[in-house]
Amino acid sequence: MELEFIHWLREHVPDRPCAELGLSDDAAVVSLTGRSEVVVTTDLLTDAVDFQLGTHEPQRIGRQALAANLSDLAAMAAKPLAAFISIALPKNGCASLNALELAKRLYEGLLPLAAEYEVAIAGGDTNTYDGPLVLSVTAMGLLTGPGPLTRSAGKPGDWLLVTGTLGGSILGHMLDFTPRVREAISLHGKYDLHAGIDISDGLALDASRLAQASDGGALLYLDRVPVSSDAVRLAEQENASDISSAALQHALSDGQDFELLLAAPPAAARAILHDRPIECSITHVGELVTEPGLWQLGNDGQRRPLEPTGWRHRAL
Repeated sequence: MELEFIHWLREHVPDRPCAELGLSDDAAVVSLTGRSEVVVTTDLLTDAVDFQLGTHEPQRIGRQALAANLSDLAAMAAKPLAAFISIALPKNGCASLNALELAKRLYEGLLPLAAEYEVAIAGGDTNTYDGPLVLSVTAMGLLTGPGPLTRSAGKPGDWLLVTGTLGGSILGHMLDFTPRVREAISLHGKYDLHAGIDISDGLALDASRLAQASDGGALLYLDRVPVSSDAVRLAEQENASDISSAALQHALSDGQDFELLLAAPPAAARAILHDRPIECSITHVGELVTEPGLWQLGNDGQRRPLEPTGWRHRAL
């Protein structure tokens, strides 16, 4: 439903000069009083879809809500500035916590992350109702380097690079991930990056989105995808007949990894891989191609279509 609704919005929401990118990227670039370096993003997280209240600690849920927005700012290579937190609390609270105590625990989780990235909690709203916990966070940042890192400036021949490892996020990474803010700002400032996106819905689906926005296709080298140990552990828990294959599928489509997928010209990509300028790993996983769609490179060197599977915001 979400993808179809986004497509409808892009056709029906009119463009405005103060929001030059429209609805095309992880965050919006907004012009305020003639200045166009402000980046704004918002995320809505819901119990039983993005987390499970009662299973996951409220502190981890609060941290997750802010971190998801910081990841969107990272995708644009923007420096976080401020955030606005709105919470709809179940009026009876959760388990042994009443609504007030639950709200405090959520903030106890997000405030240390805000301090780590020097984010001002500048406002928001809180209410109670007969329904599940919902958190809405809006974050603002400032552009860095040569301007916004968007999805739409990739070029055929660009190498695709991925930070970190992928898959199995449901085992805990989706709550405790590190938003790649510092990594994005560092890479964008030192190297020639053409395009970027954060991997919130899975490598396959988000690679296809970046490629489509750049008017082309994406070719993934499946033997190079950095599969996380959690993806392997999840495949083992599922008693998969082929653990390696199942773990790879998790890495391609689980979503909520919140790593960066970057497109860079080969010379810049080689320099990044040689210099290793960031603390986390970075891997060459494919390239942008002229043919539309998502493709995989087989062991025989032939290209074959690859289904862009990924997270579709369903119940956990």
